Amino acid sequence: MKLWLAAIAMTAASSFVHAADKAMTVYQDPNCGCCGAWVEHMQDAGFEVTTIKTTDIVSVKKKLGVPMELSSCHTGVLASTGQLVEGHVPANVVHKLIADASIKGVSAPGMPLNAPGMGALNGNLVTVDFNGKPFSRD
Repeated sequence: MKLWLAAIAMTAASSFVHAADKAMTVYQDPNCGCCGAWVEHMQDAGFEVTTIKTTDIVSVKKKLGVPMELSSCHTGVLASTGQLVEGHVPANVVHKLIADASIKGVSAPGMPLNAPGMGALNGNLVTVDFNGKPFSRD
């Protein structure tokens, strides 16, 4: 019986940790529709997203350390690691980011038409890390 209770406790703890890995805060302009579409993409992938709408998104990006040359229309901060997700990065790439704590953030610079929230992935979306190195191709 004790072993069974321990297994249930471990499963519950694992689920809690897994849920915490998928929590993020997204800073976005209140008038941007594509940001909302990207948030829906992340929620559909199981992420728990809290949005903060701000008309001063540039100041938020500077404070968080987003390289301006890699900026996009919204910025996500992963609750468990503090890692940054800049722009229309696919959910599978965010999972890859979470798996590598040495990466500060990833970006889909600008507003690419072949990215979640903008359009369909076509295998040609290149995301980069905050050093400008290619991180994934989706």
